[in-house]
Amino acid sequence: MTRVQLHRFIDLAASQPPVERPGFDRRRFMGWAATLAAATAMAKDAFARSFAPDAEPVRYPEPDVVVLDKRFKYKLGNTPIVRLYRGTLWAEGPAWNAVGRYLLWSDIPNNEQLRWIEEDGHVSRFFRHPSFHSNGNTFDFQGRQISFCHYPRQVVRYEWDGSVTVLADKNDEGKPLNAPNDGVVHPADGAIWFTDPGYGALMNYEGQRVPESATNPQPFIKEAIYRIDAQTGKISKVADEPYKPNGMCFSPDYKILYVADTGASHYPDAKKVIWAFDVVDGVKLRNPRIFADMTLDGRAGFADGIRCDEDGNVWASAGWVGDGYDGVHVFAPDGVRIGQIRLPEICSNVCFGGSKRNRLFMTGSQSLYAVYVETRGAHIT
Repeated sequence: MTRVQLHRFIDLAASQPPVERPGFDRRRFMGWAATLAAATAMAKDAFARSFAPDAEPVRYPEPDVVVLDKRFKYKLGNTPIVRLYRGTLWAEGPAWNAVGRYLLWSDIPNNEQLRWIEEDGHVSRFFRHPSFHSNGNTFDFQGRQISFCHYPRQVVRYEWDGSVTVLADKNDEGKPLNAPNDGVVHPADGAIWFTDPGYGALMNYEGQRVPESATNPQPFIKEAIYRIDAQTGKISKVADEPYKPNGMCFSPDYKILYVADTGASHYPDAKKVIWAFDVVDGVKLRNPRIFADMTLDGRAGFADGIRCDEDGNVWASAGWVGDGYDGVHVFAPDGVRIGQIRLPEICSNVCFGGSKRNRLFMTGSQSLYAVYVETRGAHIT
């Protein structure tokens, strides 16, 4: 039953209350009432909607963009969530290229990067294959693509001539990195900030499992956040408070760095939260604190990829809970959850893009989704 059919059933049932008459079966009526209650709950919480090409169109306003607080003024009344592609195993790392008008993203297990082209919606598979099991992707301010690769546990940059430069494969003590995950570029000096939680070294599915992972969720070293100096190439560890730092983004003014912590995947004491750090002199992090808790209605999932909009709100992918939770959660600058975008599968990452940077792209586990919103991404990708 589609969501539209479900609502029709509820409306019809509500408009025809049962009348007790000769032959009235109270037990049947109670069963009917229970079915109606279950259908009502399903309409509210479960994801009965289909995104197939021949599915019934959604009735505006989009029901799965949810306003939780009056500060969420970004829902458009006449635009839908659309699925742009389906067929990945585990999609991550969307990054928008404004010059080429395309979005690229990673399918980590398939060891490839894909590209969606704005001009006609065409999707190119094997945009890069092999992709070194890349997870996150971004672009620097010279237009070069940077990827954070699970195997061979490196940060790499694709040069204008097509060659590949390894920017980092060891930490500031000369020890091998666990498996870089996500990163951002600072416009002032071109420095690359990245996280190293190590998931690609814990399994063959997303990289290459190393022997050390059999007994330790830290494949080689303590999970941490690093900065690569663009001029010297020097790598510096800037923080290690999160159990497993994952997605990251700067505030619009670059004075705060937000970092999602997915450490609860391996550490019982880890909380499902997003951290905030003050950026000092553009090179250091201070004042680590919890910015937002992912708990909603008593259920807590993971925030993975995150992005800021021009107003300083944090748009966080959310997943591993189920219907009514998985998708995107939007937090105001004070950490209060103000909006939600519900998807029919786990959302791993997000990115603002499109010609006006007012379209939110969302990588699900097996799909790429998008929805227009009344705000713009704070940064170029």
